[in-house]
Amino acid sequence: MSEDRRSPLHQAHLDLDAKMVPFGGWEMPLSYPSGTLAEHAACRESAVAFDVSHLGTVRVTGEGAFEALQWAFTNDLNRIRPGRAQYTHLLDESDASVLDDIIVWWITPDRFDVMPNASNTSRVVEALSQGAVVPGIVDVTSDRAVMAVQGPEARSRLGEVAPEAAAVPRFDVAQLSIDGVDVVVAGTGYTGEDGVEIAVPVESARHIWDLVLGTGVVPAGLGARDTLRLEAGLPLHGHELGPGITSLQAGLGWVVRFDKGDFRGREPLMAEAEAGPKRTLRGLVVEGRRPPRAHQVVSLGGRPVGEISSGNFSPVLGQGIALAFLEAGVDDGAAVTIDVRGTDVEAVVSSPPFHKR
Repeated sequence: MSEDRRSPLHQAHLDLDAKMVPFGGWEMPLSYPSGTLAEHAACRESAVAFDVSHLGTVRVTGEGAFEALQWAFTNDLNRIRPGRAQYTHLLDESDASVLDDIIVWWITPDRFDVMPNASNTSRVVEALSQGAVVPGIVDVTSDRAVMAVQGPEARSRLGEVAPEAAAVPRFDVAQLSIDGVDVVVAGTGYTGEDGVEIAVPVESARHIWDLVLGTGVVPAGLGARDTLRLEAGLPLHGHELGPGITSLQAGLGWVVRFDKGDFRGREPLMAEAEAGPKRTLRGLVVEGRRPPRAHQVVSLGGRPVGEISSGNFSPVLGQGIALAFLEAGVDDGAAVTIDVRGTDVEAVVSSPPFHKR
């Protein structure tokens, strides 16, 4: 664990008696003494704060920045404007696998903060450098901390200490000040709840974190972040996205804009679109509390039709839930079985999300 990178908020987590674990090359909090279930409930019912500093930030600036992102990623920046965020994918050029899913914060006309997953920052820098000549492509991950304040009370709690930050609309991005600290705030998140994400200079990270928690916002770790995103039907790189998985198979075709012109991986993805994907990502609701797990086989009528990519217990539903890649043509409502350590567990195919606010 000593070789993993540490968040600027590392000591804050230790002071809160967090259980620390390695994740994507970082040492991050899995949970705090209240436990994952309590943190999950707090996000669904009130407000929590996650340290998501393990996400990368690649700053792209100057002439050619827009063109570099347009070529590297699947979505179309012409559909938004400065002051907005956009979800997008980075594809493998040979088979259109999703190398990473990314949020782009378009901050000013010639400044973009590209937010890759924990271990994919260098891959994103390389892809952006291939597409066009850009004056500035810089990994600034070490210069800031990022915290996500999420939940139905996230804005009201945050508004007690940072009303401007609390007022940033969903998928808007704004540069502003919190208690004299210059920050960037985006109306984004990964929980299925409302809230914002705040990028803070390293030297002020602890101050802003303590300020937020002082409003009664509960700290939450990776355990709750995973159960929350699963209930919301959101993909996790390495599970629902990754080698051999395309945007179309993951049910995320809306993030691909074939009409914008050429982009990295367009040709093999277009070929799959024309033929139709042979498998798609679906939801499974288990009849009972037993949690399914990744790589367990899903069968229909005694015949294997797919495999689970992520599974867990849903605190909101009180049942096991899963995301799974199933053969095309398996309809919602189909009764299937999951091989859970040699026992057939019954489940029903559904369309995620499992929980929607």
